[in-house]
Amino acid sequence: MGYDISMNIVNLSENVSILHEYIREIRDIEIQKDRMHFVKNLERIGEISAYEISKKLDYKIVQTQTPLTTTDTNTLAVQPVIATIIRAGLPLYNGFMQVFEKADSAFMAAYRKTGKDGNMESVVEYASSPRLDGRTLIIADTMIATGTTIVDIYNKLMEYGQPSQTFISGAIVSKPAIDYIQEHIPSVTIYAATIDNELNDKFYIVPGLGDAGDISYGAKYRGPVE
Repeated sequence: MGYDISMNIVNLSENVSILHEYIREIRDIEIQKDRMHFVKNLERIGEISAYEISKKLDYKIVQTQTPLTTTDTNTLAVQPVIATIIRAGLPLYNGFMQVFEKADSAFMAAYRKTGKDGNMESVVEYASSPRLDGRTLIIADTMIATGTTIVDIYNKLMEYGQPSQTFISGAIVSKPAIDYIQEHIPSVTIYAATIDNELNDKFYIVPGLGDAGDISYGAKYRGPVE
C-alpha cells in the first residue's frame, strides 16, 4: 500500500528491514504469550519510529570538546514532548524515550465506547502535559484503530499550547484511522510502523494483533461472567 508523500503519511514497512521481524513477532499469537518479549518488541518499534521522526526535527550546531580538539556537531534545537495514552501506549512510548531521553512527557487516560448512534466515541478522563508552545509534539500510541481517540487527545493537548509541528506514531495503524485523522487534523504527519486495511465489527484492527494493553500488562477485569 502506498501513499502520496503530500498526504503526510509515512509507512515504515514500505521498505524491508528488521522492523518487519518485530511486527511479525508482535502479531504472532504464540510469541505474544511471552509478555516481556512482546513489550520489548514494541519498545524496539518505538525506537525505530523515533529515529525516523528525528530526521524531521530542527537541529543547531554546537562546538564540542573532544580529548584531542574541538569540532562542530549537531544537537536538537528544542527537545520534543512525547505524549502517550495509558496503558497500551506505554511500551511504544518507552521506546521513544530511549531515543529522546531528554524529552518532556505528556500522559493521557482515555477509553473508547459505542455511542447511541452506533459510532465509536472516546472519553478523555485525565491529561497531564507541559506547555507545548513552539515544541515538537509526538503522540505515540501502539494501536490506532478508528482515530477518534487520537483526535480527541490531540484536541485536549491543544489546550496546553500550539506546537511547532505534530507527529502521530503508531505500531499498527488502520486505513480508516488515517482517513479520520486526516479529515480532522490534516496538519499532522502520521508515522506508521505498518498499516492494516480493515476494522472488524468491534473496531479491532484486522489482521492487527488483538488488545495490546491486555497482552502487555494482563487482561482487564470486565465484571462477572453471566
